[in-house]
Amino acid sequence: MSAHVAIVTDSTAYLPHNELDRHSITVVPLTVILGDEALEEGTEASARSLTAALQRRSTVTTSRPAPELFAEAYRKAADAGATGIVSLHLSAELSGTYEAACLAAEAAPVPVRVVDTRMVAMALGFPVLAAAEAAESGGSVDEVVAAAQKQAADTSAYFYVDTLDYLRRGGRIGAAAALLGSALAVKPLLRLDGGGIELMEKVRTTSRAIARLEEVVAERAGESRVDIAVHHLAASPRAEALAERLRARVPGLVELYVSEVGAVIGAHTGPGLLGVIVSAR
Repeated sequence: MSAHVAIVTDSTAYLPHNELDRHSITVVPLTVILGDEALEEGTEASARSLTAALQRRSTVTTSRPAPELFAEAYRKAADAGATGIVSLHLSAELSGTYEAACLAAEAAPVPVRVVDTRMVAMALGFPVLAAAEAAESGGSVDEVVAAAQKQAADTSAYFYVDTLDYLRRGGRIGAAAALLGSALAVKPLLRLDGGGIELMEKVRTTSRAIARLEEVVAERAGESRVDIAVHHLAASPRAEALAERLRARVPGLVELYVSEVGAVIGAHTGPGLLGVIVSAR
């Protein structure tokens, strides 16, 4: 982190802990509510409890961070010597997190630029890393924001879910809502588009859907240098196998991350999620 520009994000970026530590990135957690228990995303308890709650079909909801949590993060950054802060967050179409950060920024002790990346998961994480690297190079707030926005524009997110039911219940499927009913009987491939979740294709079986996901990612990567993140929920063998196939299939692959998503995204996708993020170098 630069001595002048601090980087703040939220827990849906799902950045590896070593990257957070290396770049001194501050993470403000969202909340997952399992029945009558509220847990901060990123804790062992939230990750452990989510899948069990979903499998029991218990009520699972999510909540944005309170503006006070962002205000505290901004104060600490200023106290540590930051003269500016860039705060990067998941799509405002999917969460009120961006709004909460904006409210806190109004009263921050130093200037704060809040950025709606229109992304989530490592599609948010890669722009956050780009911002951190720009800050470490001595970039101004404007330059750090520009680096993040460029990285977001060069990042694509695709994912497979076993069922649209969780997205339907959470109101997160946008235009794909028209497919409800018939679509619940197929295996959908989706993508992030314009900050929202859109249907990309309908496939009849899980194996065909995952094969098609691999194909789409390989086509998107082409011969270019890219970083890739493979996300899953309660589907580690499936994710590891896909990651290995992509390692062999994408000639320009630089970094490959494999991780289980946190409780907030998992609550809206359900077990079986398999997502792939492709980000240009």
